[in-house]
Amino acid sequence: MNSNRVVITGLGICAPNGTTIPEFTNAIKNGISGITHQPDLEALGFSCQIAGKPQLSEERIAQYFTPLELRNLNSTGIIYGVVAGLDAWKDAGLEKSDDEEPDWDSGTIFGTGTSGIDKFRWAINKIDDMEIRKLGSSVVIQTMASGVSAFISGKLGLGNQISTNSSACATGAESLLLAYERIKSGQAKRMLAGSTSDSGPYIWGGFDAMKVCTFKHNNEPEKGSRPMSLMASGFVPGSGAGALVLESLDSALARNANIYAEVLGGHLNSGGQRGTGTMTAPNPMAVQRCIQKAVENSGIQLHEIDVINGHLTATSKDALEIENWKIALGSSADNFPYINSLKGMIGHCISAAGSIECVASVLELNQDFIFPNINCEDVNPEITTLINKNRIPQTLIKKSFNILAKASFGFGDVNVCLILKKYTHE
Repeated sequence: MNSNRVVITGLGICAPNGTTIPEFTNAIKNGISGITHQPDLEALGFSCQIAGKPQLSEERIAQYFTPLELRNLNSTGIIYGVVAGLDAWKDAGLEKSDDEEPDWDSGTIFGTGTSGIDKFRWAINKIDDMEIRKLGSSVVIQTMASGVSAFISGKLGLGNQISTNSSACATGAESLLLAYERIKSGQAKRMLAGSTSDSGPYIWGGFDAMKVCTFKHNNEPEKGSRPMSLMASGFVPGSGAGALVLESLDSALARNANIYAEVLGGHLNSGGQRGTGTMTAPNPMAVQRCIQKAVENSGIQLHEIDVINGHLTATSKDALEIENWKIALGSSADNFPYINSLKGMIGHCISAAGSIECVASVLELNQDFIFPNINCEDVNPEITTLINKNRIPQTLIKKSFNILAKASFGFGDVNVCLILKKYTHE
């Protein structure tokens, strides 16, 4: 059985606080929030009237789609995913295949939670009004879950596995692990991994109805998302996409590609909604097992983890997550790794959260920094009884480190943990 080393050679981003890698890097280094007031949510009577939403001009979008595609395109998830995906491919120094034959060695696993909700609503109204013939030819591609991977594969001519995964908030991290496993096993040389999430009230309304979103910072949006804070009162919804090109080390070296980091391994599992695990709450035993199995799969020791990029959503479960990390790693309060959460700057981007946060994690490893946690100057005392406050950086730390663990935990009691390593050029 093949056992290829797997590296990351391309990054693409479409986040609320940056839609290019330089812009996004500057934002996360400097704690710049992309969360803003959303007039449509206020008009609709949402409790939470703030959100994180990428800003893309019509001119920018037109660079990625043909005029015919744009004529009836209103799926924000597909737009975000294609922008991030194609940017990552270009960043890796790769080109689309010619018109005659697909690139058999390259594929994509690009996840989503839903697709084209606005388009789906529009189509329902047309059907209800008995205007079926006016639906047009773009409804199916925009509303099927695999629409984003279909768009990307067609634009790049990918001929290997073309899939869209969906595992709630764990989707993005899962896509990277699935892509890693395909390359490691020798079934592909390159895989574009990522995930995307639609934006707007039809995506965010259900969470608002569940009362899991904050309503206390509608007048100060940048302060609304507060992971690990005593004042945390629920998450801020977000949207966007992240994309990463994974490649066998041999392939990357052969074409002299820029290598951002190495993927050592990971693990995914479920708590089965048993014990204290439910549809919306994690089973601690499964979370701890996922972390430990990821470390075991990666061939490192628990104490070698330098930084954790957590899931940490700014809810009452933040302290539990840190407790699970501490138990899984066997850490004391003093030797616990540094831990940060990107959600303070971008909100919770649902199915896109893991991939956007993976891009941030790779940038930290590659550029020798640990981005700050914003809006948690008042760290929850439940957390400081577990770990020292200095393990939760409030300002940018410029520091070279070797191993980063990235985890995402999703609705349905599903878990993913990845282990990333700084790549030392050979």
